Amino acid sequence: MKLALMMSTLCIASIGVVGCASKVVEPDQYSGFLKDYSQLKETESPSGATVMRWIDPKLDVNKYNSVYIEPTQLYPKPQPTVKIPQATLNGITSYYDQALKREIGKSLPLAAGPGPGVIVVRAAITAVSSSTEGLKPYEVIPIALVAAAVSTASGIRDQETDLATEAVFLDGSDNHVIAQVVRKGTGKPLENDSQVMKADDVKGVLDGWAADLHQSYLKLKSK
Repeated sequence: MKLALMMSTLCIASIGVVGCASKVVEPDQYSGFLKDYSQLKETESPSGATVMRWIDPKLDVNKYNSVYIEPTQLYPKPQPTVKIPQATLNGITSYYDQALKREIGKSLPLAAGPGPGVIVVRAAITAVSSSTEGLKPYEVIPIALVAAAVSTASGIRDQETDLATEAVFLDGSDNHVIAQVVRKGTGKPLENDSQVMKADDVKGVLDGWAADLHQSYLKLKSK
């Protein structure tokens, strides 16, 4: 009887993992940070990741000579938890800022603010998760928690650390939207459900996002 119950639990858990395994942020998971999601299309980033993206077909990147990166936001405003404390949230946004400036700054000088010839990068972290509890595809605390891998009481799986971001790129002279992107990624697994998530656990994800943005710019520049 116990064996049958365990097998049933494992089957349910497996279904839950498959159901949450989408490579992109689903429409019902959009945070509202972007003003318009209707033009987003599934595409592949320079690193091969699946993302939702829109680029103005009339965009001429050669008219821009610098970039202003606004401080990364947490959207919607989160409520820190024991598992994901405020220090972790602050560390994630701070490191994302550094990564964006480091990568995009390889090709464009960093501007002190918006203006003519400036691309404005406005990014937000819209989902953070280090939880394996439950099978819901999306939760709302502390930001908009993405369901991660399912673990049982026996601890057969590590916990995953998941992030999602939404970013809009604006013309610094008139603030009109020139591009948008929505994507997610998975960081280092945590050993158990009591381990506190740290910014270091997702730095690889943030580095990858920033590098992809830079490579995307170079591709547009070469056309």
